[in-house]
Amino acid sequence: MNYTLHQLQVFLKIVEMKSITKAANKLFLTQPAVSIQFKNFQDQFDIPLTEVVGKQVYITDFGHEIAAMAQRIIDEVNAINYKTSHYKGILSGRLRLTIVSTGKYIMPYFLSDFLKINHNVELTMDVTNKSKVLESLGNNEVDFALVSVLPDKMNVEEEVLLENRLYLIGNLDEKFHKTTYPKSILNDIPLIYRESGSGTRFVMESFFEKSKVKVRKKMELTSNEAVKQAVIAGLGYSVMPLIGAHTELLNKELQIIPVSGLPVESTWRLIWLKNKKLSPVAQAYLNYVKQHKEEVLEKNFSWLKEFS
Repeated sequence: MNYTLHQLQVFLKIVEMKSITKAANKLFLTQPAVSIQFKNFQDQFDIPLTEVVGKQVYITDFGHEIAAMAQRIIDEVNAINYKTSHYKGILSGRLRLTIVSTGKYIMPYFLSDFLKINHNVELTMDVTNKSKVLESLGNNEVDFALVSVLPDKMNVEEEVLLENRLYLIGNLDEKFHKTTYPKSILNDIPLIYRESGSGTRFVMESFFEKSKVKVRKKMELTSNEAVKQAVIAGLGYSVMPLIGAHTELLNKELQIIPVSGLPVESTWRLIWLKNKKLSPVAQAYLNYVKQHKEEVLEKNFSWLKEFS
């Protein structure tokens, strides 16, 4: 066999995207170029790596096994490059993060300057719901996770970043007084939920349970952005993190409705597995966060004080 690293990279991207066209776009190559590289790779095996049904590419069981080995080869090649940079005194490697979806309003601010300083550090960041975040962390697939609710059955260490406050939020179609409403208002308005497994939904439902209110669920959506747009459109109300509605509140597209017991408060935390041996890049990033956290908060999140 005489396959190349480039062929391995092309095949891995096809496996990831399940499409030659999409793989070509991600690799900034033409579709014919990717097809040729994949054909040359496939020709070295007597067993098919993929099957095409209609226009959809499916990876065979054999293809998945080859992909797993190809990924290990690519990882080892990257490790050689990182090690070379390390001996030159240059921090390099891959920083792997998984964050809950609302964390996209926070995490970039804690990454920007670190990545500007360390040009050879590669970032992989998965944005998903709380259940998948904790699954990735538990499987040791990432260095850090960003959550607002600590896992119950996982030994982790943490670095607190900032507070997380959730308010009842609606659009401006109906006027509400500035006086605080009783919790019973939640019985009478249609509420929009995040999907099961979401940290926001967990906090929201915990508040409802403690408050002993019976709410009307209007709909369930799979992202904070989708919930926010539904609220703006007048489809209902939601208990949402302030961090994700700042711009719309300033632009008078949304309003906070004062309710007894709200805001619900939690804390945004960067967490990692206890006793995990952090890579040089992960350790450098943790040191950066600890050293520069207050600067990041003052520069980017001082507006939170307006809603205290």
